[in-house]
Amino acid sequence: MLSCCRWLQPLVQASLLLCSALLNHGQFCPTPCLCPDPHTVDCSGQGLGSLPDFIPLNVRRLLLSGNFIDQIPADFLVLYSDLVCLDLRNNSLSAIEPGTFSTSSKLVFLDLGWNNLTEIPAGTFLESGSLIKLRLDSNPYLSSISEDAFLGLTSLRELELESNALSSMKVASLSQLSSLKVLRLEDNPWVCNCNFANLYAWLMENLDRLPRGVDGMQCSVPLDGRRVNLSQFSEDSFRGCQLTLTLTDYLIIIFSGISVSVAAIMTSFFLASTVHCFQRWSKANKTDEEEGED
Repeated sequence: MLSCCRWLQPLVQASLLLCSALLNHGQFCPTPCLCPDPHTVDCSGQGLGSLPDFIPLNVRRLLLSGNFIDQIPADFLVLYSDLVCLDLRNNSLSAIEPGTFSTSSKLVFLDLGWNNLTEIPAGTFLESGSLIKLRLDSNPYLSSISEDAFLGLTSLRELELESNALSSMKVASLSQLSSLKVLRLEDNPWVCNCNFANLYAWLMENLDRLPRGVDGMQCSVPLDGRRVNLSQFSEDSFRGCQLTLTLTDYLIIIFSGISVSVAAIMTSFFLASTVHCFQRWSKANKTDEEEGED
């Protein structure tokens, strides 16, 4: 029995090596995908509900658009260090775990458009420094983008955020993108209140990064809900916001007032105690002097 196992061992090892070679050299193509070249796996429009199995380890272009994929494992890209292009457009993704794309050091193009994403949390693209183009457009429920959502995207040149559900956005999330050349923000339900004032100022300073300027952008006026083209606004439109106090401002004022009041009470108590002690000390000295004269 042992001799038989020893005889089969070389065959098993050879089979494993052959499978590994096939996977690494792109000669094996996962079902039901197509592999037009050794480094491309095209699974577009195949009705997949999850990521395909047995993707070659040396894949560079992974095309998964037009399926029903609703989840990407956080460690999915650990094995695919050569991946340059990942197309997940038009799927059912509702969330992306932070750090999912940080393990792919060569990823240049990422398309997450036409999904069901609701937010982009902080650290989602941390350490994805090679990413040049990022598509996040046409996610109808995407209403929240963290201030540090794009932290680490030092090489990003194109960012598409049009046709989402964004009503406001922190300027800090955009100012971190030092290499940004193209930004798409049109067709979002922006609200032109004081929270939008800083973003408006940033847009006016970076019109060269907007392919259509602000012509394709509208916002609703809080008082009556009218949709107004952003081109009709000016810096004077938000001048009143400079005098508007936020909730944080009010809390700081209240806290400062309480602190000053407490300090004044403690100071008054200290002074009163000091005066009282001085009066008692003076009275005691006077009594001692009178007794000494007697």
